[in-house]
Amino acid sequence: MLASPQFSSAIGKQMYNPLLETSGLPKFSEIRAAHVEPALRTTLEQNRADLEAILSAKGEPNFDDSILPLEELRDRLHRTWSPVSHLHGVLTSNDLREAYNLCLPLLARYETEMAQDRRLFALYQKVSAGLEGTGNSPEQYLLDHALRDFRLAGVDLPAEKKDRFKVVIEELTQLQAKFEQNLRDAMAAWSWHESRRERLAGIPETVLASASSAAAVEGKQGWLLHLNQPTYVAVITHAEDRDLRFEFYRAWATRASDEGPNAGQFDNSEIMDRILALRAEEAALVGFANFAEYSLATKMAGSVEEVRGFLLQLLNESRSMACRELAELEQFAGTELEAWDFDYYTEKLRRDRFSFSDEELRPYFPLPKVLEGLFLATNKLFGVSAERADNVDTWRSDVQFFKLLDANGIEIGAFFLDLFTHPNKRAGAWMDECIIRKHIGDRLQMPVAHLVCNFTLPTNDHPALLTHDEVVTLFHEFGHTLHHLLTRMDYPSVAGINGVPWDAVELPSQFMENFAWDPRVVIALSGHHVTGETLPEKLLERLQDSRTFQAGMQMLRQLEFALFDWRIHAEYSDEAGGRIADILEEVRKQVAVVRYPPFNRLAHGFAHVFGGGYAAGYYSYKWAEVLAADAFAAFQGDDLFNREVAGAFRQQILEVGGSVDIGKAYRAFRGRAPDVEALLVRSGIHSPPGDRSAT
Repeated sequence: MLASPQFSSAIGKQMYNPLLETSGLPKFSEIRAAHVEPALRTTLEQNRADLEAILSAKGEPNFDDSILPLEELRDRLHRTWSPVSHLHGVLTSNDLREAYNLCLPLLARYETEMAQDRRLFALYQKVSAGLEGTGNSPEQYLLDHALRDFRLAGVDLPAEKKDRFKVVIEELTQLQAKFEQNLRDAMAAWSWHESRRERLAGIPETVLASASSAAAVEGKQGWLLHLNQPTYVAVITHAEDRDLRFEFYRAWATRASDEGPNAGQFDNSEIMDRILALRAEEAALVGFANFAEYSLATKMAGSVEEVRGFLLQLLNESRSMACRELAELEQFAGTELEAWDFDYYTEKLRRDRFSFSDEELRPYFPLPKVLEGLFLATNKLFGVSAERADNVDTWRSDVQFFKLLDANGIEIGAFFLDLFTHPNKRAGAWMDECIIRKHIGDRLQMPVAHLVCNFTLPTNDHPALLTHDEVVTLFHEFGHTLHHLLTRMDYPSVAGINGVPWDAVELPSQFMENFAWDPRVVIALSGHHVTGETLPEKLLERLQDSRTFQAGMQMLRQLEFALFDWRIHAEYSDEAGGRIADILEEVRKQVAVVRYPPFNRLAHGFAHVFGGGYAAGYYSYKWAEVLAADAFAAFQGDDLFNREVAGAFRQQILEVGGSVDIGKAYRAFRGRAPDVEALLVRSGIHSPPGDRSAT
């Protein structure tokens, strides 16, 4: 593995540029910040020139001669920009950030320009008309998606409105990036240095070992605790010192806001208001009442009211259970709880009820063993295996690379694993596309994925040890990875997750989470890092029993996020503005059982929504969870790894990408429409069929 690249700012435009390589894996160690703008400008210039050649070609346009070259243009741009976007997320620097921000308007301008080109729109229309009557083929779906997206980008607008649409998209792109950068900067700017060991009582040793190393790096005695996700979760869940929990909670809950220890320094307040205004304008320009309605044009759900009704149905089913759980927790604690007490007493109650804590399970889940169990389960389900490959160019020395092989040992894809938290890496976990599958002519381009998490680093004494929650996260992201790698679609526009409705894209990931809970899988992926002993039967049983622990409060937490996101996008008006704080307060009064302090600024750190991606789409997690729970129900019973059922899931869901109607694809797999009952039963909110006991 190669060391982290240092993003030099000195390079001539005529020098070799690794971002212009369009074959093989990206050369991450060679990429410098100064490569970024020249590479993007060169690619955009080439694409524009090639587009003119395609549009001016003689003869009647057809799919092979007109659309496939356009797919090549799309893929060439992806090959140039994907490594930049990825490095900006996992290994940023001031130089790279500056280059990234400089290029965002260029990219947004090009994409809007393409989407509003009436000549290109007419070409797609002609090719689509020529395919009429050929059935619901991948080619037809590709064309249908493209024609829809032309209209959503305002291809039919008069010139002045087209120009305004372009300006809106460019500004939105920059603001969404700035939101995430402020959030990352706010987290990097805060840390807690502690020299008194007694103040750290209860915090897991794995976290303290990393904190000790971090202090030593800065020449300090004691422990330096950074505001990354693993450290925050460990402190808020396990620290016995209530004041320390408060300090971490306040720092986390006020990130990039007008409150907290760095109040106003990285404040996202004005950015959030402006983002909502621009999204509302974007939707209005192309004829939609609000951005929520606009977003549904590319989703499964049919209307704003359908989504609202879906979320309220889940709220009505789960709120009474959540209230009982809160009363039980406060009775156990013997006091009314503040927000920085909930996780701490929840963990104590979990330990009291189930005689274990998640930290006690950590020694049984060393990362190498977890990966072995994950790959074994995947092999049993889908007949594919993962093989480690060394001497692959990466962006950091602890990044791994695996090839995905079919049942005959033939490579069908690959993925990078970047699993550990680092200061210059954004928080959270995600899968992203490194290379998209493409099979045009006789050339096959196999898909490659980035699977990224933020786990605690290994130490000199032991490998990285995961909590079970982190095991579930890894399975979740590997579900996305399989969706990307197992596609059989030949055209990038509909391969993998491309073209899949956003409220269905979480189906494979949440489906895979279920296997991380099954006892047969847990045994396969557990092995004490010292003794090799698998998770003892008693602990395994308690883990299973704990799955629905506080399921009502967990459900409400996600519904709070989803309803807040939905309302700020469905109810925005020029007169009242975004009403972000007011709507959040109203949603919390309707949904939450947790009491939030006045300084809590959830919205300012809500990157899923304000950083893009899940804007007016956070409900997708619950929507897809219904699909996933219902899909997994087909596997339950003695034959967890039923190859026939798994084969149908692979064929009908994982392989088809955006080439089919996902509702029809799901019915082809399950034999019927999805049923919300499976999720309510799995969550413990409803009793299983045949169980008359009260929930």
